[in-house]
Amino acid sequence: MTSREGSLTLDRGLALLQAVADAGGDAATISELAVAIGASRAAVYRLLVPLQERGLVWRDGTKVRLGVGLLRLAGQVLPQLRDAAGPVLRELAEKVGATAHLSVAQGEQALAVAVVEPSWTNFHVAYRVGSRHSLTAGAAGKAMTLRPGGDGWVTSTGELEAGASGVAAPVRGVPGLRASVGVVSLEPLKAAEVGPQVVAAAVRLADILKTDG
Repeated sequence: MTSREGSLTLDRGLALLQAVADAGGDAATISELAVAIGASRAAVYRLLVPLQERGLVWRDGTKVRLGVGLLRLAGQVLPQLRDAAGPVLRELAEKVGATAHLSVAQGEQALAVAVVEPSWTNFHVAYRVGSRHSLTAGAAGKAMTLRPGGDGWVTSTGELEAGASGVAAPVRGVPGLRASVGVVSLEPLKAAEVGPQVVAAAVRLADILKTDG
């Protein structure tokens, strides 16, 4: 196999893994995957073999789901994300005086992977790492579905916790990452002031992650 052929095979294998992930909670069929990556069913079966051997996908007949091997990979990625996000979230939390957080999309849910609380406020929201909620509720989730254009941030009030206000912005331009940076407070947040700061933090984090990559 030439280097070009190997590169094409790797590209197709990665496209196949992405197609399985895009199926969300449903198992994808071999036929659906063939259409998604523009390959024959026979080619899909061949590409699945090394992915199955590494536990990245699980196949039951013609149905394919993501495999538990991805959990091991994710376990390596999340600590790196937290390390990169820490200084950015610390600066944001201190500037705004609100709990800052980084959330990533897992299926149709937003997962909080890093949280920093401000050091100088008397009261602030205790937002737990590992907290999950729908992408359609709360600023963190909604920011991940925000299309380019407009202000670049979203707000929410009382959607996840009574009396809590949130502002979040998407982290854009990092391949494979669907995430948002945001702040949440028990006090009303002035979106016109806080929004640009959250967007700036999201851009800074994206730059760090692209440089590290």
